[in-house]
Amino acid sequence: MEDNLQETRGYVVGEKNFRARPIEPALYIVATPIGNLGDITLRALEVLASCDVLACEDTRVTRVLLNRFAIARRPMAYHEHNAAEAGPKILEALAAGKSVALVSDAGTPLVSDPGYRLVEEARNAGYKVVPVPGASAVMAALMASGLPTDSFMFCGFLPPKQGQRRNKLETYKTIDTTLIFFESPNRASDTLQDMAAVFGADRPAALCRELTKAYETFSTSTLGALCEQYDGEDRIRGEVVLLVGAPLQNSVLVTEQDIDALLLSLAQELSPSKAAGEASRMTGKQKGELYQRLMILKAPK
Repeated sequence: MEDNLQETRGYVVGEKNFRARPIEPALYIVATPIGNLGDITLRALEVLASCDVLACEDTRVTRVLLNRFAIARRPMAYHEHNAAEAGPKILEALAAGKSVALVSDAGTPLVSDPGYRLVEEARNAGYKVVPVPGASAVMAALMASGLPTDSFMFCGFLPPKQGQRRNKLETYKTIDTTLIFFESPNRASDTLQDMAAVFGADRPAALCRELTKAYETFSTSTLGALCEQYDGEDRIRGEVVLLVGAPLQNSVLVTEQDIDALLLSLAQELSPSKAAGEASRMTGKQKGELYQRLMILKAPK
């Protein structure tokens, strides 16, 4: 009966039907498209159609993909909120000699998605874990950003609160490689401001949004310029990936005394507001903070 059931499993690409070949018992970590459904791999389709158990973050999202390729499967939910209940069921299926496929809502599972603990438990129990690579927002953004690709570091999501976010950014400040972050579109503008303040406004950077979708956008410039371009949360739409280039070779640490001297020098030729703005561009410090500092320096003693 199992063989007959296996023979009915298949998928459709275009108008052509394919029968999915049997796969060995294992936990398959399957990458799925991040936007354009055409980015699914043939191997991923075969695993999704052939596996005994299909686990996903959101069954509604995964059904869209399954329906697109006519894969008649009923996925089960596995996410951070039900992992304690769903995880043991997946391990039980593996113990029974079944094949299990794990997908996230989009992209490569375990990259800022739940699942790494499941992989750890499966490996510790002696079950085989098979990666089925494919779409990744990290790699898609890096490829088209124009920033160096020979060395990079994925930093995931930053804390939502500004104080914690800036503290976290400080730990990345001197790392000599391209940094890649995921960010909520509602916080992207604020995060750019914090990055400019911590890393310096002249650091090369890129904001990538709606990757592989109809309104895909790549904005590559400096952090200071991106802050101006995306000033205001309502101007950013869609999923966002932020990339920051390595520290500039000629960058130096600026002391408070240096900043005071710079402000006073600029204020001799510019208005206080413009002097603070130029100092912000040169040092990466917040314009408002520099303006207040300049007012204190110019105040009568």
